[in-house]
Amino acid sequence: MTNALFLRKLLFWPQPWAAQVFMLLWVSLLILAPVGGLFATEIKSVISLHPPWTTLFKGETVTLTCKAFQINAPQKIKLYRWYLPGEIQYETTGNTYEVHESGGYKCQAQDSHSSDRVDLIFSAANLILQAPSDVFEEDSVVLRCQAKANIVLNNMTLYKNGKILKILNKTSDFHIHQASMKDNGEYYCSGVKDTHSVSSNKIQIVVQELFPSPVLRASSTQPTEGHTVTLTCESQLSLQRPEGQLQFRFVKPSTMSEWRISPEFQFSPIRKENSGSYWCEARRINSLVQKRSQKLQIHVQEIVPDIRIHSHPEFVFEGLELVLICSVSGVPRPTTVSWYKKQHRLRKDRELQTSSKTEFKVPVVQNSDAGEYYCIARNGRFSVKSNSVIISVKVPVSQPVLTPRPPGTWTLVREMSLQCEVQRGSLPIRYQFFHEDVLLKEIKSNSERKVFHRLSPTEKPFGNYYCTADNGLGPQRSAAVIPVSKPVLTFSSPGTRTFVGDKMSLQCEVQRGSLPIWFQFYREGVLLKRREAVSWITASYSFFLIAEHSGNYYCTADNGFGPQRSETMSLSVTVPVSQPVLTLSPPGTRTLVGNEVRLQCEVQRGSSPIWYQFFHEDVLLTKIEATSWRTKSYSFSVTAEHSGNYYCTADNGFGPQSSETINLSVIVPVSRPVLMLRAPRAQAVVGDVVQLHCEAQRGSPPILYQFYHEDVTLGSSSSPSGGGASFNLVLKTEHSGNYFCEANNGQGVQRSYTVSLSVKVPVSHPVLTLRTPRVQAVVGDILEIHCETQRGSPPIQYQFYRENVALGSCSSLSGGGTSFNLSLTTEHSGNYSCEADNGLGVQRSEAVSLSVKVPVSRPVLTLRTARAQVVVGDVLELRCEAQRGSPPILYWFYHNNVTLETSTSHSGQGVSLNLSLTAAHSGTYSCEADNGLGPQRSEAVTLSVMGLTGSKSSLIATSVTGGLLSMMAIAAVALLFYCWLLRKAGGKPTFDTSRNPSAPDPQESTYYNVPGWIELQPVYSNVNPNRGEVVYSEVWSVKKENKLTAASEPEPFKNTDSCVIYSQVKGASTAASKPQFLDPLTPHR
Repeated sequence: MTNALFLRKLLFWPQPWAAQVFMLLWVSLLILAPVGGLFATEIKSVISLHPPWTTLFKGETVTLTCKAFQINAPQKIKLYRWYLPGEIQYETTGNTYEVHESGGYKCQAQDSHSSDRVDLIFSAANLILQAPSDVFEEDSVVLRCQAKANIVLNNMTLYKNGKILKILNKTSDFHIHQASMKDNGEYYCSGVKDTHSVSSNKIQIVVQELFPSPVLRASSTQPTEGHTVTLTCESQLSLQRPEGQLQFRFVKPSTMSEWRISPEFQFSPIRKENSGSYWCEARRINSLVQKRSQKLQIHVQEIVPDIRIHSHPEFVFEGLELVLICSVSGVPRPTTVSWYKKQHRLRKDRELQTSSKTEFKVPVVQNSDAGEYYCIARNGRFSVKSNSVIISVKVPVSQPVLTPRPPGTWTLVREMSLQCEVQRGSLPIRYQFFHEDVLLKEIKSNSERKVFHRLSPTEKPFGNYYCTADNGLGPQRSAAVIPVSKPVLTFSSPGTRTFVGDKMSLQCEVQRGSLPIWFQFYREGVLLKRREAVSWITASYSFFLIAEHSGNYYCTADNGFGPQRSETMSLSVTVPVSQPVLTLSPPGTRTLVGNEVRLQCEVQRGSSPIWYQFFHEDVLLTKIEATSWRTKSYSFSVTAEHSGNYYCTADNGFGPQSSETINLSVIVPVSRPVLMLRAPRAQAVVGDVVQLHCEAQRGSPPILYQFYHEDVTLGSSSSPSGGGASFNLVLKTEHSGNYFCEANNGQGVQRSYTVSLSVKVPVSHPVLTLRTPRVQAVVGDILEIHCETQRGSPPIQYQFYRENVALGSCSSLSGGGTSFNLSLTTEHSGNYSCEADNGLGVQRSEAVSLSVKVPVSRPVLTLRTARAQVVVGDVLELRCEAQRGSPPILYWFYHNNVTLETSTSHSGQGVSLNLSLTAAHSGTYSCEADNGLGPQRSEAVTLSVMGLTGSKSSLIATSVTGGLLSMMAIAAVALLFYCWLLRKAGGKPTFDTSRNPSAPDPQESTYYNVPGWIELQPVYSNVNPNRGEVVYSEVWSVKKENKLTAASEPEPFKNTDSCVIYSQVKGASTAASKPQFLDPLTPHR
């Protein structure tokens, strides 16, 4: 909208440059206008003719019609302008204008651009050829060969490009139906008047395109498979023939799209098979004109997906977390990732998870998690499988099991082996075989979890055997393998003397021996039964008695170390025993662990032999035969497991009789307790609640638990039913240290091992300190930025910032603060802050502002007057200015080292002092600048103030004065020549340092008097200020320069154009004699 208003103003501005601006804007609009003939927004005037001819006879009239074509609905046009040639000829409120003069006409409708130029010719010739101004494709064109009125021409002929096109006999018109490019050319006609040939004007016919050949463009000619690609067919209708609409279609060999209004065609997504050569075609609706673009080659890049899998951590231990990561690249998103674990050959791989996540976690690794894993990435079109990764779970070996081999086969010792086997554990495993703690053999297995050791014939199969297994994660020891003791054969029921039909049970039992044990029952040396015991050291054999069962019985037991035979038992009928009575000695139902307890079982009647059995919670403790007494006892040393109910049975072959149950309560002293600290996170932090849990694995309740921190009691808790007790603690910094607990159930105090707790303190709000060598920071100073927190557990990471931009970082391993140094420049002014972090949260300091000051440079004193030679009464401006230095700057002005005045510049610029001159103001002037970082003094500038001229002196005084003047002039010349040589050689004149104790800034160029880059009013110093006939003036003329940068030559004396000029002025006796001044604009040295 703004651009339209701007254009509207330009169209009617009378300024001469408005046309240029208008043309530039018009060109930019044409460039930026969209293609396709539908989206053009420019407004252009089009001029049409009635009649349509561009060549007419003089005296005829042509009506020009001006139209403005715009796609959007135009506003009502109120004004039209008509141009010839380039100048406004007329303004109308209507869109028609009649003309009758030759020329190039243009029109311009309000709020639009001017039309193309139409050249009209009003001819005085006898014969003219008339044609329309514009010819477009498919136009029906009429060429008219017209003779002037009252002139008769014969043999009218029409020519094209110098050749006869048609002889016009009965008509003067020639029709071109549906014009095309072949109709381009130069046309004219001729006729014969009397005997003379008459020719018309020549007309160049150029058939214009309704629209240009389209241009096919692609958003990408080498796209990657899966992306979106847009084809655009660019063309538009001519603004002079905007009627109608363009249609487009897109073609690939062997296929094409339908005609469409939209000039775009989209592949979404593009595929590999879409590669190839494309072109587009455009046509106007209801027209035969159809045009084709150049071919465009599109090569679709095939996706080369890359998917990989890796695990974290590299070594996987049982019980820890495992993370599998699937790295996917080259596959268009969105993608889903499926995780698989390979199974055995005949089973389908197991799918573990499918999601958009690229990680798969096993929170607690087990041995069963070992195997081969892979992932598959899918996006609906692609499915890409990764490489496989093999996860080996490092599993500690389980407790090994030692067994004799082969078991239960009554082979000789020389053929017996020991087998040591673990159920789980990562290979390789190192096995060791021991007999009575003496190493027998060491074997390393890389493929099996069991190994064998063959016993030599010299080894006696007696004593304890065991083995160990170790895979580097700690050795495990098997239970001892004990050869079986001599078995005991017992008759369980109904007795040694029974009746036929009674059920008899033979029980074979050993007191010791490692399982499994093979038991065999015999009668009169004949094998009756063979049984294997895998969980008990006893086996039984039952049968119904017949007469033939009387006799001697025995059994054997073997666990691989050779069979052991029981004593022979005879079966006979006896008197059934009475109910036995069980008593405890010493009497009482409570006893301590470690005491000796004797159980006595006694019957009042029963035939011998009698078999007594003692039971604890229905578990057989022992079986004893009494052949001469009706009582038997069983003694044992009490352990915690001996609490419970006891009874005994007595049997002499007629069935056992059970005693009444007696309860024995064993008081167990507490074992060493275990203290556990339970915190809500891996690292204990101030404010967390930590639970101290103390528990003894054994001990009779109630148990009193006491908690300690560094030998100081924290509290106590009682467990009335056994188990552990807990104590909660809200952590503070002083809670770091060693903890232990004690357990006591009245049988002695047991103390746990010490557990250490380290309580971490989050960092507090850090304090940022800026340290400089002086109160005010100055460019070049070393700034120490110190950041420190008052509390926080080390190590602490500090980060330094300036205006929230990181400067650097430092780590404090033992706590406290840390520093960061900067060499200051002016850019270091600003706000500084720091952050502290010890892994428990970041804390940021308050911002501290730093202002870096710049010391003042040596100031420059400038003296400015209104004339070349100052006299009493003139106003002198003294201006003192330092080229650099941080404000505020205090300036002092000195005259002959006496302070004139001080002034402060708060903006950093120079200051001025005005003086109304008197004779006393002659002398040297200087100034001093100071911003608190050390004063700097300018070079001294000499000023000579002239008074009024007096009367003539006598001839003698004049002569003396002249002589003195001559001597002074010679001395001055010598002195100036010496100074000139000194300056040319690079020397520097001395200056008064009484007010400048500090040396000038070594980086600041030193100027003497007034630098050459400052223009001053000239100051002249008379050599002989008294009256005389001759007066010499010393004048320094310095070549004037426009401007010098800071990098220019700092010494004005190096100007080779500088020289000393002596002007001899004839002294006059009158007051009118004055020195001759040079150009007052010439600067003075």
